[in-house]
Amino acid sequence: MLCRILAILALASSAFAQNTPAQNNGGVPRNPDWFKPFPPFKIIGNIYWVGTYDLSTYLITTPQGNILINTGFVDTVPQIKEGVEKLGFKLSDTKIIMATHGHIDHVAGVAELKRQTHAKVIVSEQDAVLLEDGGKSDFRFGDGVHTQFEPVKVDQRLKNGDKVTLGGVEITAHHDPGHTKRATSYTLTVKEGGKDYRVIIANMPSINPGVKVSGMSKYPDIANDYARSFHDMKEMQIDVYLASHAAQFKMHDKYKPGDPYDPNRFVDPKGFRAELDRLEKLYRDQLAQEQVKK
Repeated sequence: MLCRILAILALASSAFAQNTPAQNNGGVPRNPDWFKPFPPFKIIGNIYWVGTYDLSTYLITTPQGNILINTGFVDTVPQIKEGVEKLGFKLSDTKIIMATHGHIDHVAGVAELKRQTHAKVIVSEQDAVLLEDGGKSDFRFGDGVHTQFEPVKVDQRLKNGDKVTLGGVEITAHHDPGHTKRATSYTLTVKEGGKDYRVIIANMPSINPGVKVSGMSKYPDIANDYARSFHDMKEMQIDVYLASHAAQFKMHDKYKPGDPYDPNRFVDPKGFRAELDRLEKLYRDQLAQEQVKK
């Protein structure tokens, strides 16, 4: 019996990475690694990890204040604050909060962090709607009480290609719809050791359980959006590959707590392309299966 229990727990903890997510009764994947603490560390230049074991929260520091990208759950906000302070920074210096997309595991902590920091919340146009209605308008999870979160006012809405600037840092927004209607990746250039590194914080176009990529009543153009996202992301020229989840860019294979700083640790353009190819195959296979059933 003990072996069976351990096997079930192992399955649940690895569910996200294997694309066979354990679910709560609201239909959304719930992974224990989303809440498991992880020590903060310097990724490259002025970009730091202050997230949990799997949920990405990125701290980008500037002389005029700092930027947080993704916030996890309300329960993980104290971990973010602790991580920022362990790195020698102040949470109160946060001037901008951004997000790769408007699902509960990436934005449920936005309202609380905005209260604590008074930072501006900046996200893509249509995902701004999700933040302001607490996820109720999401095309897949909007009806689930376990997928809703505290609404928060968005201060600025990003169009594709818009730039966010602070303290000499310039971040470009790239809409990659499909996962949500305006999921967004962010790129910026970081200088380290006299070399420029093109960094992407990617929102990978994965498919949540229950999504029909051939079209849904609340998202009839989803197939075309996914196809366009795969095309556009493959055209991007990047060096450092980061993403919304640690598992998506194999962070734990590349870094262990206590490892010495290495600016080349996450340089992985081939890994970025390989993950896009893998996800695109899943999309095309599912699309073909759905079309056969029609």
